Formats: sequence, structure tokens, C-alpha cells
Amino acid sequence: ASWMLPRLIGRARAAEMMMLGERVLAAKAFEWGMIHKIVADASLEHEAFALAERLAAGPTRTLGAIRRQLHAALEGDYSTAMAAEADNQRDMRGTADATEGGRAFLEKRKPEFKGV
Repeated sequence: ASWMLPRLIGRARAAEMMMLGERVLAAKAFEWGMIHKIVADASLEHEAFALAERLAAGPTRTLGAIRRQLHAALEGDYSTAMAAEADNQRDMRGTADATEGGRAFLEKRKPEFKGV
């Protein structure tokens, strides 16, 4: 947390959180960019499962590469991040899911990804 938090919300806000130990309410976390969405307690489980289903239906290998790329972009310099992105694009371009995505786009239909 001490490495990532300042990069996410800035040094001053991270220092406030870490030194004062105060609760951060959802509205403030949203305002600071710590979260991207606020949901009501009653709909949390439904929203979480809906998101999980949406991600699982996607091109999972590519989503994994995107996640690794996001982390790498925060840790390295620009040149390293661009080289890693080029590697990821090369690796993912040859997957069955990439082919399916292109076909689905051309055929104007929803893709059916298999995670390969």
C-alpha cells in the first residue's frame, strides 16, 4: 500500500490516510480516484457477480495481459512500458480470441470468447 497509494491518489492524500488512519468513505474514495464506481450495499453482490460474469465472458488471456500491462506501466519508464505493450500485442494477436473478436466485429455480432 505504501508504494502504490501515493501513485494512485498523490503524496499528500496518501500521507493523510497513512498517518491519520481515518476511514475513507466511498464518496471520498471515488473523488480521489481510488475506486471507479459506488454501489448501494443492497446491490453489491449482484453488481460483483455481474462484473465477474462480464469479465469471464471476455478474452481472458488478453484481459490478463492488460492487467499486467497496467501494473508494468506504473512501475517502469515510458520506453519499457511501450516495449512491453508491443510484446503483449504481438502475443495476443495470434490467439483464437483475437480472431474471434475480429470476425465478430466484421459480422456485427457479439463475440464468443473461449479464453484461448
